[in-house]
Amino acid sequence: MSMIEVISDVKNSLLARRELTCTFRGLAGKLKKPEAVDMVSKQFNLDGKVVVPIILKNETGRPMVSGTFYIYDDEKLARKHLKPAIFSRQEKAKGGGEKVEGETKETPAEKAEEKKEPKDTKKVKEAKEPEKKEAKEPKEPKEPKKETKESKEPEKESK
Repeated sequence: MSMIEVISDVKNSLLARRELTCTFRGLAGKLKKPEAVDMVSKQFNLDGKVVVPIILKNETGRPMVSGTFYIYDDEKLARKHLKPAIFSRQEKAKGGGEKVEGETKETPAEKAEEKKEPKDTKKVKEAKEPEKKEAKEPKEPKEPKKETKESKEPEKESK
């Protein structure tokens, strides 16, 4: 008896893909998406096709995992139809994704060093800061005008 049991196998001609839903017996909590893709591709002879795991769902109280997979003939079509996050997670699970020529992996410390400003510009900024502080110092507060009784009362003319 096989560990993989097919629930549904539908050919979606509109989206040019095959949608496969199946269960994996006895693998709850142990099965990962890349392993599931390998098992499905070996079971159904899908060499040269793009198998995209959409969801793996554990059943409560049973050691079964149900999974949905989309099988495309062309990877460009798959990338066009599905969200980019699905492929980025799939590449991350495989081992970091693709490397561009001449690009090396940098540690977080190296990235932080690149973001820092050169030492020369820091010195220039420090030199300018005291000038700004001196210019922005508050001026001496003006003394409020003292009102006198004479200024409040209008002048009375004597008759």
